[in-house]
Amino acid sequence: MFEFAWLWALLLLPLPLLYRLLPRKQSAQAAVLRAPIWHMHKQAAAEPNQGKVTRLILPSFIWLLLVLAAARPQYLGEPVSLPTEGRDIMLAVDLSGSMQAEDMTIKGRQVDRLTMTKHVMQDFITRRSGDRLGLILFADTAYLQTPLTRDLNTVQQLLKESILGLVGEKTAIGDAIGLAAKRFKLQDESNRILVLLTDGQNTAGNLEPAEALELAKAEGIKIYTIGVASDQVLSRGFFGFGTQRADADLDEGLLQQLAKETGGQYFRAKSTGQLEKIYEVLDELEPIAAEEVQMRPLTALFYWPLGLALLLSLLPVLSAISTTLSWPWQKPNAKASTNNPASSVIDKGVQ
Repeated sequence: MFEFAWLWALLLLPLPLLYRLLPRKQSAQAAVLRAPIWHMHKQAAAEPNQGKVTRLILPSFIWLLLVLAAARPQYLGEPVSLPTEGRDIMLAVDLSGSMQAEDMTIKGRQVDRLTMTKHVMQDFITRRSGDRLGLILFADTAYLQTPLTRDLNTVQQLLKESILGLVGEKTAIGDAIGLAAKRFKLQDESNRILVLLTDGQNTAGNLEPAEALELAKAEGIKIYTIGVASDQVLSRGFFGFGTQRADADLDEGLLQQLAKETGGQYFRAKSTGQLEKIYEVLDELEPIAAEEVQMRPLTALFYWPLGLALLLSLLPVLSAISTTLSWPWQKPNAKASTNNPASSVIDKGVQ
């Protein structure tokens, strides 16, 4: 469908006519000046039709083209349906002091739990094309780093910049769930999925896990909990290096309860490979079916009349240049100069 985006611009069409109708100021008689190309003016006067085209028709057509370009002509194509299905996932990552335990391995290198979590989550976030992600960081309390958004690069960057001790040393699991429930409540239609990743038990916060669980169930939030801790961790003692349990602080019972009562699942990540497999399972979550969105492809056409107006504007300039360059080889008609009164006036003025 063809249309003008700024149809009101067509009101500018009669502007040159209104300008010509304005009263002119009478000017004094000008002095006689030398006109070395007077024969060009005599030739234009001898061809009235050509002068009319140059002085009236061509400028009017150029003005018409400029006004049409200003009105922004455009063509709207047929409606095209866009897929809008995707997941709404809120990621809650534990930043408590226990996440610094170095019981994980990445490519043969011993790293702490947070480093391993960031490493695996980067790829998980990258694969979320079409999904909306949010990021919650929690320790002594919970903070919203990123609301639900399709800007995956921002989510990745803020997760990458998170550091241990940023929000305290303890673990506020209840606050993280409560904050997620508050953010999901703002969504009109959402599958409301929370991925909670922690290595400990609830030791801080204003909201108990049992109270947060009731809020999550009331809002229809499905919680997938991930316990991050290996079985044993290497530690330095008085008699050298030894091993000790790494999951002593992990409250698996609470995490299992949160997942079971909300329809989610509990996973135990003892290594980088296991955490990667967990995220592969999360890839199979049911997407939410939103209302179909339609768009119409738009093709701008203003550059056609604008380009034509520019080309036509160059014609008088090129014509004048061509005439000027050929003037030294042209000799004025002596007879015409003698018989033309205006020529006599100019000749007298020159002398």
